[in-house]
Amino acid sequence: MLDGFANAPRVPELRKRLLFTAVAMAVYRLGVWIPTPGIDGQALSDYFQQIQGIVDLVNVFSGGALERFSIFALGIMPYISSSIILQLLTVVIPHLERLSKEGELGRRKITQYTRYGTVGLALMQGLFISIGLESIEAPGGGGGVVYEPGWSFRLMAMVTLTTGTAFLMWLGEQVTERGIGNGISLIIFAGIVAQLPSAIVQTLEFVRLGEMSIFAAIFIGVLAVTTVGAVIFIERGQRRIPIQHAKRTVGRKVYASQSTHLPLKVNTAGVIPPIFASSLLLFPATIAGFMPDNPIAATINEYLDFGSVLYNLTYVGLIIFFCYFYTAVTFNPVDVAENLKKVGAYIPGIRPGQRTADYIDRVLTRITLPGAIYVSIVCVLPTILITQFRGVSFFFGGTALLIVVGVALDTIAQIETHLISRSYEGFMKRGRIRGRRS
Repeated sequence: MLDGFANAPRVPELRKRLLFTAVAMAVYRLGVWIPTPGIDGQALSDYFQQIQGIVDLVNVFSGGALERFSIFALGIMPYISSSIILQLLTVVIPHLERLSKEGELGRRKITQYTRYGTVGLALMQGLFISIGLESIEAPGGGGGVVYEPGWSFRLMAMVTLTTGTAFLMWLGEQVTERGIGNGISLIIFAGIVAQLPSAIVQTLEFVRLGEMSIFAAIFIGVLAVTTVGAVIFIERGQRRIPIQHAKRTVGRKVYASQSTHLPLKVNTAGVIPPIFASSLLLFPATIAGFMPDNPIAATINEYLDFGSVLYNLTYVGLIIFFCYFYTAVTFNPVDVAENLKKVGAYIPGIRPGQRTADYIDRVLTRITLPGAIYVSIVCVLPTILITQFRGVSFFFGGTALLIVVGVALDTIAQIETHLISRSYEGFMKRGRIRGRRS
């Protein structure tokens, strides 16, 4: 694998894709430092230093943009929330269900609806956040964090934040098309990894000041490495269903029967469930956090406070739900059974057709539960660490770590796919040249 990556820059197409991805991530990180007009950045940063939990979690997904209240403060979360809504509506609205089965044209239409939903959610979140900022007093007195409160500031903030989210959505789509891997996931990945150096420095500073023992720091480091190893091990875990291909005749050639397998991943949904669950929990809690005087907001903050029992139970429940939901949306056992039947393949001991679909569905349901439990355990790990140790960053486990490892594995797989495609392309070219010479 290392030899393959060493040869990656030598492949012209892959080199262009890697360069485009790097430039896109650099543009994203540059935008994180561009502030939204009308905000006292230092006063807002001082205020956020006093808030623990949910703001830190939002900063993980926004790459620190919310703390600075930059033009990318909303991050890519409105797009993810819009995707959740569209996928849920696809199950209950016949028109959307028909579109999802119409191939590329239908997917483009659903993507268009997702973009419209992203703009609408970003405008709504921008309005609530701007209203909430107007009620925040700067620490130490001296007025609020907004220089000139009013509808002029609210409209400017709405347009600025919505434009930033729309740009990130477009940038992610460009990375998916012209770069390496899933652009939306890579944007979240870049935001998390960019905070790793500061997280390590912060932990070392706590050790130097004596607020964290050296043994606690070593324990956290060992736990982080162990968690990464466990995530990689389970993410690559598969349940292989044996597939037997019957003997077939094509023209004058007779192909003997072959044995292959159908791989079903333990975590079929990947990093999507924790992202979906986090985005759903972040939306009401973030809005409520900016309206502390509102009784409804106070109730939401009390029951959905980060680290509370209800928060963790809701988080785990949403993760398990989205593991099953996303697996059901992306993997259809009926279609797989029909495709196996068309090519003359079957599962030994299982009748082709509906019996095969039921068998695959039963196996998938059984392996999804331990996969969902594993994701839930990894994602609630930061809560335990933050409760027990002061200064522990979100990077050292949980959703952030799962996203980093998952996206890294997917990106590596994408690069390997391009390398293999390049090798096959070269082989085919050599075959055509030899054919012409002969």
